[in-house]
Amino acid sequence: MMTKKKPQRMCVSCRTKRDKKDLLRVVLQEDGSVVYDPTGKKSGRGSYLCRDANCIKAELKAHRLAKGLRHMVSEEELNKVASSVLEEINNSNEDG
Repeated sequence: MMTKKKPQRMCVSCRTKRDKKDLLRVVLQEDGSVVYDPTGKKSGRGSYLCRDANCIKAELKAHRLAKGLRHMVSEEELNKVASSVLEEINNSNEDG
């Protein structure tokens, strides 16, 4: 019996490939807003980031998320998404 392949995605910041479930998804919605997608199921163009605070902080300096989403991301939106993602990372570290 063949085993099912796990979907792989690449972190836009550090460029490492991981299982999709191990990454955090950021979505460009139809209205042009950029939001963190904790479910991984929102419609729109998505990019993925590692669950590593250092990776998120490096993204804030490099602005690779805009390239992954193929859309300009304002500094305000980037900081809002980063704080949401960092909060998720902190919550998952406390739980596990």
